[in-house]
Order: sequence, then structure tokens, then C-alpha cells
Amino acid sequence: MSAHDPMALTERPGFMSSYLESLELVERLHRLLLDVIKDEFERLNILDINAVQGLLLFNIGTNEVTAGELKTRGYYQGSNVSYNLKKLVEAGYMHHQRSEIDRRSVRVRLTEKGTAVYDVVGDLFARQAENLQRRGVLGMDGVQEINVALKRMERFWADQIRYIY
Repeated sequence: MSAHDPMALTERPGFMSSYLESLELVERLHRLLLDVIKDEFERLNILDINAVQGLLLFNIGTNEVTAGELKTRGYYQGSNVSYNLKKLVEAGYMHHQRSEIDRRSVRVRLTEKGTAVYDVVGDLFARQAENLQRRGVLGMDGVQEINVALKRMERFWADQIRYIY
């Protein structure tokens, strides 16, 4: 049984099995989050943008940022920020302006239409947070515990990228 054999990894008991389950959950949760946003957009007849773009608008919020900043700040977990920004500008959800100093750099911020989507997603998240608590699915202690664990994973993976590769 090789340490690099994927089947060997999934057959390991204990920590490895739980770690792999955590990775699957993170991936599934992200996809489900996008589905929840998509359903909200469909319910409200917001059909000209997708869930990834809506999440991007929410994460930009009241900030004015560059595409590079979106990636480095972790605001966007996708492979093509430029494409989505272009589509959002074309659809009237974002303003863009070339930097006077570096003409290659473009700064973006939400338009009134973009701010309306920001509000929709924010309201959705607020309703979810309230329902999680009210229904006893997750309380403050549980959310904080999850956040601590996920931040540790984030630090660990970031260190792997910086120092191993």
C-alpha cells in the first residue's frame, strides 16, 4: 500500500478518513452555497447574473478593489475573475476605471444595481443565520468553533503553498 495511492488513502482509518471527509464537506458546502444563492436569484427573477457573480458582488460590497486584490484577499474563489468582472460591468452591476498610475490595473466598485444584489445576498445570509440559531442547528459556540478550525486549515494550506512548493 503506497502512501501516494489514492485508494490506500481512503482506506486508512482515523484521522486521514476524517480529513478526507472534511475536504469533501468543504467542497460540497461551497457548491450548495452557490445553489442557495441561485435559487434566491431565481425566486426574485434576477436572471442576468449567476451565483458566482452574485457572491463576488457581495464580497466586494462597499469596497473599491482591483481584480488582483479580489484574488489575494480571498474575495473570489474562482478561476476567472476577469471574465466575471467584465460580465458584471457589461450588465451594469459594476463601475470600472483604469488606474492613472498603472494603466493595466482596473479598479471596480458596485453600481446601484450591484448594491441591490449585495443587499439581496446579505438579506439571504441574515435570514439563514437567524434560522440556524432559531432552529437549533448551530449556535454561536458552534460557528466560532467551525471558524477556528477552518482558519487553522487556511493557515496550514497557505503555508504549504508558500514554503513547500
